[in-house]
Amino acid sequence: MSDDSYIDHYPPFHGVDRYGQVRSVEEERAHRRQVVARGYQIFAAMRWGQLGDGHVTARDPELLDHFWVLDYGVTFADATPDKLVLVGPDGRVTDEHGNETGGVNTAGYNIHAPLYAARSDVVGAAHTHTQFGTPWSANVEPFRALSQESCAFVFDQAMFDDEEVEVLSYDGGQRIAAALGGNKLIILRNHGLLTVGRSVEAAISWFVTAERVAEVHVKAPNGKAISDEAAKVAASTLQPDHVAWRTYHWLDRSIR
Repeated sequence: MSDDSYIDHYPPFHGVDRYGQVRSVEEERAHRRQVVARGYQIFAAMRWGQLGDGHVTARDPELLDHFWVLDYGVTFADATPDKLVLVGPDGRVTDEHGNETGGVNTAGYNIHAPLYAARSDVVGAAHTHTQFGTPWSANVEPFRALSQESCAFVFDQAMFDDEEVEVLSYDGGQRIAAALGGNKLIILRNHGLLTVGRSVEAAISWFVTAERVAEVHVKAPNGKAISDEAAKVAASTLQPDHVAWRTYHWLDRSIR
């Protein structure tokens, strides 16, 4: 097996590495932190988050009501695992041993904490303001099947039609979580895109793919949509978790 061929072999469940070996809690925590940091770097390479807007997070594998996020004020390009902080359900920022450390963006806590509380299946989440996702969100319209990639979302998306764009309250995040429901993508009115995944890798790659879909919608808003029947066929091959996991590894290898 070549060094890169593992991208075609999706781990059968979380906590298992690409060779089928079960990770310890410590190993899984390290893995999630590494992927979160890499997600920020991928976003930076795409020139996203230059104003400090957005977050990539991962649920801690042991402290299930805590999540990891980049320390407040660190640029996306400079993200590393040791620059992440652990955020508890009360918004307190610590390391895994409970020591006070770092800071967290208020909106980051208000958006992500309620998501993890509402969705026990979610391991990672991603959101930032982008060139096409944000302007498309102002239309308050869901994605249509205007492209191949669109089919990954047309049957798995939600809309948050709300004016709390700053998300200054925990209640605002709860409303986002409620609107998201069991979907993997939510379009936040006048704000942008937010994706979740059953792995951190999936959340990151879903977001990148959704931004590509938003670009098609902005550039061809009146384009002829794929039929529901054809879109469902495409969705069956594009929307599974293992597809997003594999796409993440393409991103990881392509953006240096």
